[in-house]
Amino acid sequence: MATRPTWQGYLRLSLVSCPVALHTATSRSGDVSFSMLHKETHNRIRMIPTDPETGPVARADIVKGYEIEKDRYVVVTDEEIRNVRLETTRTIDIERFVDESEIDRLYWNDPYFLAPDGDMAVEAYSVIREAMEGAAKVALARVVMHQRERVLALEPRDRGILAYTIRSKNEVRDPKEVFGHIPSVKPDAKMVAIAEKIIEQLEGPFDPSEFNDRYEDALRRLIKEKEKNHGRVAKVEEPREAEVIDLMEALRRSLGEGGGSRRKPPARRVPAKASPARKLAAKKRA
Repeated sequence: MATRPTWQGYLRLSLVSCPVALHTATSRSGDVSFSMLHKETHNRIRMIPTDPETGPVARADIVKGYEIEKDRYVVVTDEEIRNVRLETTRTIDIERFVDESEIDRLYWNDPYFLAPDGDMAVEAYSVIREAMEGAAKVALARVVMHQRERVLALEPRDRGILAYTIRSKNEVRDPKEVFGHIPSVKPDAKMVAIAEKIIEQLEGPFDPSEFNDRYEDALRRLIKEKEKNHGRVAKVEEPREAEVIDLMEALRRSLGEGGGSRRKPPARRVPAKASPARKLAAKKRA
């Protein structure tokens, strides 16, 4: 069943345009969420806005404020906010094509599916999509969505187009703020070589079904048991704490080595064949 579009408008490449719709590519509807209930009546709790001095506040008496310093605000009205909103052009304007490698992964944000909106849009949409696939480039476009201007990165996916919102420069922190204090060291070449072998052993395809949320699964088991009135608590196995041991020894253990050579599985013992004399003796005993 098709999802309701998040945004509807036009995709435009120079003078070519077509109606399109943006659909969210991810969903959180399967997450376990809890409601706040009264512990005795189990009635759902209503959150009532409250002024710490005067008590409960009516919704009509609430205004928006921006804190410029501790407990000091600039009050802004809804009308003033509307006056600075960008005009909703309802158009995704492609402005540039770049190599995917030029976009730092820090800037990639939420994914969307961009699909043609109606049968009449398919031809022009397919022309734009095929041209993008032939160029092997990522298209950068601007769109006004939820009263904000956002940059989209567009790339062909299956028979459609995958769109990612791209974070702005001021949304991304400088990695040096966190990594800058890490000292520059030259690790032991032997240790690096063993770590590289471990990486080779762990190589494999990415299957998202293998990386399920164990905590979410445990919550669902707990809820299911509680629903049956069993009252048992579902548990999830926690990883054992790593032993504090010598780094080289830890690497060798991880690789399955002992003293630097790969540990071989023990040879299977093959029973020796009985000699003719032993077979004759066994028959006499029988």
